[in-house]
Amino acid sequence: MPSIVGPIKINSVDGGIVNFGDSFYLSPKSASKSAAGAGANNTGDFLNTNTGFNITNTIDPDAVDQVMNANA
Repeated sequence: MPSIVGPIKINSVDGGIVNFGDSFYLSPKSASKSAAGAGANNTGDFLNTNTGFNITNTIDPDAVDQVMNANA
């Protein structure tokens, strides 16, 4: 089915997939993880972020978050 897409603002794409409309098969080719405090990764125009006391928990007991084997 065709799609109608309105205004779009893409600042950067680092090896990712930008898809508009129909898609049959999308598979990630890389995975990463980061930890940041409250309001640290906000992006956009005219931001106003008010955060109080912040503690970021970086402990991750998972062995694997995103399996990258057998991705086409």
